[in-house]
Amino acid sequence: MTDYREILRLLSLEHSQRSIAREAKCSRDTVAEVLKAAAKAGIAWPLDDDVTNKDIREILFPGRYAFASPYTVPDFQYIHEELAKKDVTLTLLWEEYCQRVRATGGVPYMYTQFCEKYRRWARVTKATMRISHKPGDAMQVDWAGDPLFITDSVTGELEAVPIFVAVLPCSWYTYAEACCDMKQERWLLCHVHAFSYFGGVPRLLIPDNCKTATTANTRYETVLNRSYQELAEHFGTSIR
Repeated sequence: MTDYREILRLLSLEHSQRSIAREAKCSRDTVAEVLKAAAKAGIAWPLDDDVTNKDIREILFPGRYAFASPYTVPDFQYIHEELAKKDVTLTLLWEEYCQRVRATGGVPYMYTQFCEKYRRWARVTKATMRISHKPGDAMQVDWAGDPLFITDSVTGELEAVPIFVAVLPCSWYTYAEACCDMKQERWLLCHVHAFSYFGGVPRLLIPDNCKTATTANTRYETVLNRSYQELAEHFGTSIR
């Protein structure tokens, strides 16, 4: 595979295309094509260490290598622009994407893959989110991707500790709580603790499709857990 990272790195050092081709061990035509596509996509060095050549290739040349995967690549630029609009979420855009793909006989990505690929695209292209939020209007909640670990003082064994996170998106004011499990009761209790910490209840709760928030998420509807819905009703808020 073409070493896209090296090409972009050498470009940042102001090497000529001939020099880049020699150092990256590819043709000058390849270098010219990569640089043109990178300029159009807004990709420039430096890049995060975990951004691979495959990630860059998918963004620079979307669809060119689609034969290797049965899934239909989303239009990330469209998704990014739509997210700037009021009340538009990744969940809604994923549902629209699934409908369009299935209507043409294609195979859509699952929600988690869809979100991960968009976020990676936004990070690689350094796209800026233009979403406006009202102070205290919404609270985004989820379990953090990676747990922390604590050491048992007696046995010395490491124990994984899931982290509940609640964020007010306007201010990025954050509440985080280490939990002994990720069960429904703990999920609800963490919400109560977050309300207390923030000093109030937002108009809207926005969970990121985790199993403790929903029982089903289909192309037609999102089904909330009964207990979670009852918590929202008790505190006078709603869930999106």
